Amino acid sequence: MKLGIVGLPNVGKSTLFNAITNAKAESANYPFCTIEPNVGVVAVPDERLDWLAKLYSPEKYTPATIEFVDIAGLVKGASKGEGLGNKFLGHIREVDAIVHVVRCFEDPNIVHVEGSVDPLRDLETINTELAISDLEVVEKRLDRIRKAARSDKTHALELELLERIYDVLEKGKSVRTLEFSKEEAGLAASFGLLTLKPVIYVANVSENEADGSYINNKAYLDVVKFSESENSKAVAICAGIEAEISLLDEDEKKMFLDDMGIPESGLSKLIKAGYSLLGLISFLTAGPKEVRAWTIKNGTKAPQAAGKIHSDFERGFIRAEIVAYDDLVSAGSINAAKEKGLYRSEGKDYIMKDGDVVLFRFNV
Repeated sequence: MKLGIVGLPNVGKSTLFNAITNAKAESANYPFCTIEPNVGVVAVPDERLDWLAKLYSPEKYTPATIEFVDIAGLVKGASKGEGLGNKFLGHIREVDAIVHVVRCFEDPNIVHVEGSVDPLRDLETINTELAISDLEVVEKRLDRIRKAARSDKTHALELELLERIYDVLEKGKSVRTLEFSKEEAGLAASFGLLTLKPVIYVANVSENEADGSYINNKAYLDVVKFSESENSKAVAICAGIEAEISLLDEDEKKMFLDDMGIPESGLSKLIKAGYSLLGLISFLTAGPKEVRAWTIKNGTKAPQAAGKIHSDFERGFIRAEIVAYDDLVSAGSINAAKEKGLYRSEGKDYIMKDGDVVLFRFNV
């Protein structure tokens, strides 16, 4: 999973990136501080994997990972090359989903590029720039398809779809707001549109509100309402606190969060939102050599999940031997799970579930 962090300059974008990746991207109180995208790979915290590691004491411990890309601050006119717009838009095209940070706190010591704090205006600014960029892509494609459709009726669906998308983009709205049939969704995905990418909106709240009192913050509520209008996700994170806890070890982190009354870290919130938004789950493999988490699309069948490990596993798939993680914990070991009838064999049509602990049998 590759997530691109975007936002106007000085909204807390690079501070959040630094905090969750423990990277050291430059963070300063002026626009265009981030010019090249910074990249950080983050291990996905997983208590299930920790438990399996205690059970097996493996040689290797391999969690799932997420790649975060800190993309420089977009500004009004980015679609026309303002600021470093074209470069930034190109970086956004390469990610699976967008993490859009908006500022929801007042601080006279931190300059806002627009002169005041207004998250809806900021959301509108960036989404409009992305929509304008998409509009240019759609216009070029429409010209070509209209000509082709005159002599070949097989282009009718694409033409109709492009015209629907064009109408939405012309109003400055995101393509995410449209509903598609399965066939249309596949076709729309091939257009490479920025406003079709899934988005997690991050409301960057003040330290005073990090304990959950942000639910009374109008700016945060505006972000939530906006995200719901286009079937996106919204989370509240205090980038400043995330920066503080990134310097602590795991035990200190937990104590700090408990003292602040914060139930989970911002990284944990982002990971959960990302998995949910992209329809991802994890299955687990475990043994004395390695315990490992594997990320797959929800709905993936056992042979394709096996192929995630190695193509030979899918090609020569025989069966999957599976125990649900919760059942394994309650039994205490694989042998005990077998004795209780919790360990089972599944065939080619089995749809993998989140937390399945699996051993694939194959022959090539």
